Amino acid sequence: MPGHAQNGNGDDDMAHNVKLEFKPYDKPAEGGDVVVFVGADRKSAPSAAGLLGAELDETIARAAELERFKGKAKSVLVLIAPGGLAADRLIVAGLGEGEERARLDWTALGGAVCARLSAGGHAHVLFEAPGEAASAENAADFALGVLLRSYRFDRYKTKKKDDDNGGAPARVTIHVSDPAAAKRAWKSRAAVADGVFLARDLVNEPPNVLYPAAFAERAAELSRLGVDVEILDEKALKKLGMRALLGVGQGSHNESRVVIMRWNGARDDVKPIAFVGKGVTFDTGGISIKPAQNMEDMKGDMAGAACVVGLMHALAARKAKVNAIGAIGLVENMPDGRAQRPGDIVTSMSGQTIEIVNTDAEGRLVLADVLWHVQDKYGPAFMVDLATLTGAILVALGTEHAGLFSNNDELAERIAAAGRATGEKVWRMPLAPEYDKLIDSKFADMKNTGGRNGGSITAAQFLQRFVNNTPWAHLDIAGTGMSSPSSDINQSWGSGWGVRLLDQLVKDHYES
Repeated sequence: MPGHAQNGNGDDDMAHNVKLEFKPYDKPAEGGDVVVFVGADRKSAPSAAGLLGAELDETIARAAELERFKGKAKSVLVLIAPGGLAADRLIVAGLGEGEERARLDWTALGGAVCARLSAGGHAHVLFEAPGEAASAENAADFALGVLLRSYRFDRYKTKKKDDDNGGAPARVTIHVSDPAAAKRAWKSRAAVADGVFLARDLVNEPPNVLYPAAFAERAAELSRLGVDVEILDEKALKKLGMRALLGVGQGSHNESRVVIMRWNGARDDVKPIAFVGKGVTFDTGGISIKPAQNMEDMKGDMAGAACVVGLMHALAARKAKVNAIGAIGLVENMPDGRAQRPGDIVTSMSGQTIEIVNTDAEGRLVLADVLWHVQDKYGPAFMVDLATLTGAILVALGTEHAGLFSNNDELAERIAAAGRATGEKVWRMPLAPEYDKLIDSKFADMKNTGGRNGGSITAAQFLQRFVNNTPWAHLDIAGTGMSSPSSDINQSWGSGWGVRLLDQLVKDHYES
């Protein structure tokens, strides 16, 4: 089973890899790994030497010279524990100095350290930074990085190797000067970690297990946290007029669904904020079928919807003081005899007509109806949608940034700032009437693709036609939501990208 977060007191209600706990700053128990922090001078905090012995810094200095360890931020040095230290190994983590220290990402550092801890062992972290007071917030961020790094998805493996826990320790004790404050800080981060893990689980699931109805049932489990969940089946979707979304799924034997999740954590008179996710549980491309090579990756074409479910879990689990709506459109794009054809014209819920020129440009059709429904029924303060929408965004930005498109400068900058704070980075892309002309149709109000050039931009221009005047941002996560590069805090194919970003956005600006 995948790893999940704990509350910091040693108790949890979900499966997990790592048992995390916060204890007073004291000499660690015998055995296992001991982690200490050093600056660029490679000296530890005086309190660490007081606990581990006066020879600590001399031992680190000798090993650092041999290994050319400079104490840079996120660098890690592993030593066999010297004589007199009641531990198996000494792990030295660098914090850097000056500006590097000031910009240190404690979550990433936690992941980097976790990668070097003994698999299945017990690690003690002496959380004291040389030259400055220990911070409960930093300790909680460090713990978050440890937990995120420990995640694995192995539920379908019947034979497992001894190190199939991804190299994660079984237990990590973080020794801090104020354990109670660290536990309080950890509580909200544990909720976010569980949201990230839920999103990763959903993206990693095989498409024969996670088809639209099954995905909807997974989302319905949020009701246990107090989220109001409504599942719209095909009969309800036809009644609403979501013919653009239904057109995508009509070639599949698995019926389409839309799920509306509502978390009410603020006063009734406070406008909700809304998050919308593309949930194509498998995308063959339809009649415009994709090449066979790497088509198995298209099980991840629902990473936007996975993020929205993970985010709603995080907000509810930490009891965020906000009214939030999560809406996901769940379809399977298959090419049978009933499938949508290039040349078809569909009428969206908004009443606007769409010429289908490429059935592989399906995600925008799903989002069009869901965006319209959310802005029309709920009148949100803003909407953010997430979608693995275009290969073009990979060409433009690679896998380090998601593409950000928005009709509102304030919302766009707030998202960008949250991206900088969490490391889930975005880059703003243009919207302009000149691009809009590329999706004009000879036969309908618009066509569903504007061609190869500016493909991610014309996809966003398409979506903009379904938001009216609602402040809106579109995140194209094709490069970050699945098959993204390994990082300090993620080794999984499904990254859970966006949960931490949007939780930070809410926490910074929208909680009452």
